[in-house]
Amino acid sequence: MTRRAALRSIPPHVWSYAVAIGDLITIFPGVAVRPELVGDPDTRRRAALAFAGPGAALSHTSALAVWGVPVPDDPEVHILTGPERRIRVAGIVAHRRVGFRPEPPTVVVRNGLPVTRLEQSLVDAWPYGSGPHQRAPLLYAVGQRWTTPARIAAALTGARNLPGVRELRVLLAKLAAGCRSELELWGHDHVFTGPGMPRFARQVPVRLGSRTVYLDVYHHPTRTNFELDGAAFHGSREQRERDLRRDAALATLGILVVRFSHTRLVYQPEQVREEVRAILAARSGAGRGCAP
Repeated sequence: MTRRAALRSIPPHVWSYAVAIGDLITIFPGVAVRPELVGDPDTRRRAALAFAGPGAALSHTSALAVWGVPVPDDPEVHILTGPERRIRVAGIVAHRRVGFRPEPPTVVVRNGLPVTRLEQSLVDAWPYGSGPHQRAPLLYAVGQRWTTPARIAAALTGARNLPGVRELRVLLAKLAAGCRSELELWGHDHVFTGPGMPRFARQVPVRLGSRTVYLDVYHHPTRTNFELDGAAFHGSREQRERDLRRDAALATLGILVVRFSHTRLVYQPEQVREEVRAILAARSGAGRGCAP
């Protein structure tokens, strides 16, 4: 609730009294919330927009949170305005952009909040992280098929001064090649590329009955699929059972599934490389008897 809107219905002393006794907590100048909502991130984002007024939209990591992309908790709210606006208040990080207008296609409304479009939000948020936390939003958004590496790359147009833009372009190239997790990025860099390795396809769709599954690292000539099992997604008994059923179904199509654990991929990459080459050599020799 903004003080300006409230005073259309109540006298000023009523607002002041509610704030004085703690029935309302001022979260930004002239914007107050109920006490139980002070720590709610969504409330803080709505309050920041109420403070900024028309002409602003959530951006960067704040926009990604509204999009549903996992980002670290941030007590500050990022908003984007045109160059004529100057917003300086604790708790709000205000960005200004020439030509910005809070309307489609630059801005869309999600959950009742104006936010920058997903691809632009991913690009803008890139400098606000490091390591896996920096890559996680892009891996998630592309992995959920909410966007594509090409669309994110298009949002990079004109962003030459973006901190870390070269690293972002390298990541986008790997996403375009089919990498969808930190483990797959590691496998791409340290196991499945380089001397002695053939060309692999990644995230290859295969129809199994009524559903489509995606093969992590697939060698078409020998119909061999290498799955990269991260502990976070393949550690439970239920997931293991699903993996076994999936592998059996792929076997009926003549596809061999070989699984490598996170531990082996990260700590024994050379041994895994040797095994991959040996498996492909054996499959290649027997390939004349396999289904085409």
